[in-house]
Amino acid sequence: MQQISGSAKNGKGQKRLPWELWPTQLNRGKSPAHFALSHVSRGGYITVMDSSQSIWQLLKQLSEGGMNLDQCAEEIEAAQRRHLEVGDYARLDLARRERTGFPEVVYAPGKTLDELHGILGSLLAHDRKNILMSRLPKDSFDALSEGKVEARYYERSSTAVFAPQPPETLIGRIALVTAGTSDLAVAEEIEVACTFAGSSVVRFADVGVAGLDRLLAVLPDIARAQVCVCVAGMEAALPSVLAGLLSIPVIGVPTSTGYGVNQGGINALLSMLGSCAPGVLVVNIDNGIGAAAAAHRINTLIAAGSHD
Repeated sequence: MQQISGSAKNGKGQKRLPWELWPTQLNRGKSPAHFALSHVSRGGYITVMDSSQSIWQLLKQLSEGGMNLDQCAEEIEAAQRRHLEVGDYARLDLARRERTGFPEVVYAPGKTLDELHGILGSLLAHDRKNILMSRLPKDSFDALSEGKVEARYYERSSTAVFAPQPPETLIGRIALVTAGTSDLAVAEEIEVACTFAGSSVVRFADVGVAGLDRLLAVLPDIARAQVCVCVAGMEAALPSVLAGLLSIPVIGVPTSTGYGVNQGGINALLSMLGSCAPGVLVVNIDNGIGAAAAAHRINTLIAAGSHD
């Protein structure tokens, strides 16, 4: 898949980050219907229009007579709004992506269905696309979608994307490695979030230390990535093995997969933290979103630097 060049210039002659080029790339190349995760049938769901692009479109509408000056001013003010208060229970960070490079993700556990309705409705009312909710139960997803908004649901990871709009190209390359098939729930959350953010992800599943020949067979492909995210439960030895064989950063994601002594992922977490192989970075147990944010930032910096 063709990468977006990081050397393009904006109106001020400064280099534009790859994700800033998405709006200009959407009409090129393949149809959004050809965009997919590495393991699902093709179908689009992802990309966010930043506020500068929104303002450009508003000014274009104004110049073409599509709105009056007062309407345009009101819409520009809304586009520049940094926070969106929803009732007395949520203050949404509308500028997170522009500030950090990674979009805000709605964490569903602990929120009532009415609160999720309020958050989703407010984001849709502000014309937000690619609204990602993590750890969302299927019955809650059904209640939130109800045919009112296009949405996709990934049952293994309980991840949902509302108002999907796909990017035409993805940057860099993230290797997503799982020790076992049972770790795929967390891995899918990582893949959806990374792809949502704009990174290219290649998955290598079930290559744990119980059969190292499986890992060695795909190691050259993993090594071609900018960063490796390793998802492992049980004794979680795989990140240490990878860090000892690869020159790229390795992010370890301990999972709650395992028998009694694993203690809900504590054993995997301590194993990764105690790794003797330098270069293993560790996130919290089952924290796919945290791993995705870290991997995407590393991938983005390296991919942008490769075009300098």
